[in-house]
Amino acid sequence: MNDTDLAPAPQPADAALRRATETIRRLREELTRRSATGPIAVVGVGLRLAGGITDLESLWTALREGRNLVADMPIHRRWPFEDEWSRLPTMGSFIDDALHFDPEFFGISPRAAQAIDPQHRLLLETTWDAMAHAGLEPAGPHEEPIGTFVGITGRFDYADWSARHVDAHAALGNGHSFAAGRIAYTFGFTGPAIAFDTACSSSLVAIHHAIQSLRRGECAVAVAGGVNLVLAPNSTRLIDQTGTLAPDGLCKSFDARANGYVRGEGCATVVLKRLADAERDGDRILGVIHGSAVNQDGRSSGFTAPNARAQQRVIESALDDAGCSAADIGMVEAHGTGTSLGDPIEMSGIVAALGARNGGRALHVGTLKTNLGHLEAAAGVVGLVKALLCARERVVPPLVHFGTLNPRITLDGTDIRVSEQSARWSTDDSGPLAGVSAFGIIGTNAHVIVGPAPAQAADGAPNGRSGVTVARRARHRVVCVPAFLGEPPAPVPAAR
Repeated sequence: MNDTDLAPAPQPADAALRRATETIRRLREELTRRSATGPIAVVGVGLRLAGGITDLESLWTALREGRNLVADMPIHRRWPFEDEWSRLPTMGSFIDDALHFDPEFFGISPRAAQAIDPQHRLLLETTWDAMAHAGLEPAGPHEEPIGTFVGITGRFDYADWSARHVDAHAALGNGHSFAAGRIAYTFGFTGPAIAFDTACSSSLVAIHHAIQSLRRGECAVAVAGGVNLVLAPNSTRLIDQTGTLAPDGLCKSFDARANGYVRGEGCATVVLKRLADAERDGDRILGVIHGSAVNQDGRSSGFTAPNARAQQRVIESALDDAGCSAADIGMVEAHGTGTSLGDPIEMSGIVAALGARNGGRALHVGTLKTNLGHLEAAAGVVGLVKALLCARERVVPPLVHFGTLNPRITLDGTDIRVSEQSARWSTDDSGPLAGVSAFGIIGTNAHVIVGPAPAQAADGAPNGRSGVTVARRARHRVVCVPAFLGEPPAPVPAAR
């Protein structure tokens, strides 16, 4: 026997190729597995709410101070339907300049802008603001696809304004699909562009699908949000006939006096990226979405009746998607409409999913509907923004209009806390994450799990992929309504 006999036999080239191919396959599977459930960073926010709220700071101030932003509809907002409004409930949270717009800035002719639903116009504005807040050039050029996901329900209010004069501009300005399509067209976004109408869960459903699109690699950045405006009396008349509006115009969520909700206006847009991408790009991260889920009530006790078991399941599914447990949740931003039927059902779902299985840790429950009323299609996204702020500040704002727990709600054996006072959210005795719920009257439920930003990514100015800080949009806005109606009355200055 010689040295040649002891040498290993030469490996065929195809065997080495097979090993390399197998290694690549395993790496791809691991990458797919991670991306399919990976966390999502929130890197920008655009806001328009009642009370002059246009940014995170003004929203947090209003929440921390427990402000009630519900008031009687301003006289100038009742035009041109003063007679009809005089016979309907007019309490709500209203954006004073909801009819104002700067068409030239967005490359839209004044005539076309007059026919475009003001909800679509608000989405254009908050998308610009959110992209700029993220340090991304809104109008591009965009090297990678950006997705557009919009929650929007009311399409008939503004149609009432133009009932006597419908033209091609109106045909392209009022359908739900045009809300998403116009954003994508205006800013050159080439990812998926989809409008969602699942009633009151619309914007949180939109965020869920934005998360899925990012994880699947359909887009590198996603813009998601929702909008709600009360523009004509017919929709309020129909809601009032269901008996779900609070006679006193107050949303008293989880309180013994709960007897309905009050309508609210708002628009919010968030810019989302895969967390790994945001960290790679040096983005300022406002918070992290760890998981989300959507489901349906199916056959419940009635078509519009909520289903506690379905609400429990959607929370549990979101926990699974986030890879966390009930003990990790320290706060729930509840749907909490303040109805005598809905509140106890929702709380029973929270107790079953979280309260009885969180190891005795404190679980704070609140809802901003007591501050702003029910924002309907925009409720979910604004609730998510609130939860991100609470996770950042480690404070749970007070539940306005709360005094005595609804006697139909049982919290025995739990450490669920519902309070009219603000509370410190200590991670020593409570989970670090927050859950956000939104339930549609049609039975479509959504839940999202969020948490604070990684410490190293929460401070400083936004960088964005382009490495620049974008100036905020200058506001040169004018009243933009159908010309044949004339000019609406000017807003009355608030009393000092």
